[in-house]
Amino acid sequence: MTAPTALGIDEARTRLNELTVIDVRTPGEFAGGHLPGALNVPLDRIRRALPDIRHAAARGDVLVVCASGARSENACRILAENGVATATLSGGTAAWAAGGNELRRPEGTPRATWSMERQVRFTAGTVVLLGLLLGLLVHPAFQILSAAIAGGLVFSALTDTCGMAAMLARLPHNRTRAADLGATLEVLRSR
Repeated sequence: MTAPTALGIDEARTRLNELTVIDVRTPGEFAGGHLPGALNVPLDRIRRALPDIRHAAARGDVLVVCASGARSENACRILAENGVATATLSGGTAAWAAGGNELRRPEGTPRATWSMERQVRFTAGTVVLLGLLLGLLVHPAFQILSAAIAGGLVFSALTDTCGMAAMLARLPHNRTRAADLGATLEVLRSR
């Protein structure tokens, strides 16, 4: 299967009012800042939202976004396999914000959260460092922690998935508010 169509930041900004924007990040990441008008359908719930996304796509173009573009490409592939044509935002919300564009936050969001990519880097680095230190100071077998993380990172790169991100997404700070999928699906049905 070919890569999904990618919209550049300038084209997306110009067409923002005519696009249905679906953000596939976790609710915590979405709360930290998203494109104006974006609807939150986390990647792990994209199949459940399929009929409503199909409905929105029949009425106009759908743009799928995430932090950097990897998860949105996965979502676009899932949607394409089910007959829904979508595009992804080149560089994701990180590129959108770096281009000086506005990110919105839901009302009542107490603070910005770290991006999932940043959380994964922090967690992986901490476990590798811990494995090395414990391996030197306590017992060499602790270096297995570092090797396991290295193996997981290689697997993640080869499969374009991330088990650590999936686990971190379930932590309370990443679930600052549950994605109200029902309300999001209602909005998709009305488009």
